[in-house]
Amino acid sequence: MQLPFISVILPVRNEEKYITACVKSIFSQDYPAEQMEVIFVDGRSEDRTVELLRGLQEVHPQIVVLDNPDRTVPYAMNIGIRASRAEVIVRLDAHAEYPADYIRLSVETLLTKDCDNAGGVFDTRGRGFMGEAIAEMLRTPLGVGNATYRLTTEDGYVDTVPFGCFRRELFDRIGGFDERMTRNQDNELNFRIRKNGGKIYLNHNIRVHYYCRDTMRGIMKMGYMNGKWNVITMALVPGSMGVRHFVPLAFVLSTVVLVLLTLITRSMLFGGLLALEWGAYLLLDAFYSYTIAKEKGLKFLPVEIVLYPAFHFAYGFGSLCGIAVLPRFLKEERQKKTRQDGDDKGKRA
Repeated sequence: MQLPFISVILPVRNEEKYITACVKSIFSQDYPAEQMEVIFVDGRSEDRTVELLRGLQEVHPQIVVLDNPDRTVPYAMNIGIRASRAEVIVRLDAHAEYPADYIRLSVETLLTKDCDNAGGVFDTRGRGFMGEAIAEMLRTPLGVGNATYRLTTEDGYVDTVPFGCFRRELFDRIGGFDERMTRNQDNELNFRIRKNGGKIYLNHNIRVHYYCRDTMRGIMKMGYMNGKWNVITMALVPGSMGVRHFVPLAFVLSTVVLVLLTLITRSMLFGGLLALEWGAYLLLDAFYSYTIAKEKGLKFLPVEIVLYPAFHFAYGFGSLCGIAVLPRFLKEERQKKTRQDGDDKGKRA
């Protein structure tokens, strides 16, 4: 197969810890370097990210650095797509490293399978002891539910993949990334692809080494923000999120309700249901924590036992906060759309 010229696009912001290794992995690909441009769209980084990229440009002239004043990922992707020169877009993330065949397999899969987006599997990794512990948690069904792109060893059509590889004409046909989505922009785009009759294909040989958060605070913040944005995304784009995204919300809500009912009614029924729910959860927690510790070392056992409920409660609490802020968020979006429509009418006049 003749490999086409491609545009690789990466949104970046404050990635000085990861950017050099990421660039090294991109230019260690078995895809011809002369057949790609690599566009970094920076969201006004406050560290040395841009400085490092400017230095790397001297070695790799294929690198293009663009400014993203709006700072979030969907704005960055749309800026990159508009500036791109190729008919094939490969969306990457700077918080990761890529095996030598990642880009080639992505492009080949897109061009040989009946699909509009081709992607692969997250190989979650961590730096330091806590990062490694968090990565192990995120490799288990209890940690990530039934997220196919984290757990599968099979190829096939799926509802979503991380990052992705697209024909540029797709964005002309269905529109770019939804700029309302501070998070979940990939889920929303893949939902829109399916809604418009398209397909997403996962090739399990395409693997990305993704570096997860490496502190307890970091993973809890991630869980909180994911939970919050899952609610907002579902309200903005009904059907774009799966049931698994709201399991932590159901867990936190049921715990709070059962505790309150037990205290108010003094009924053994509600207390028994609470004990049953938490007994089952703690058994799963202990099982998966022990499974990890058996392979990685007993020092992981107490950390994993705490990580699971900390992550799940942060996630569920984030969803509760998402419900609380949703009316104000939707109101602000309506006002923003009204102003934008007014500006558009003024330009046409």
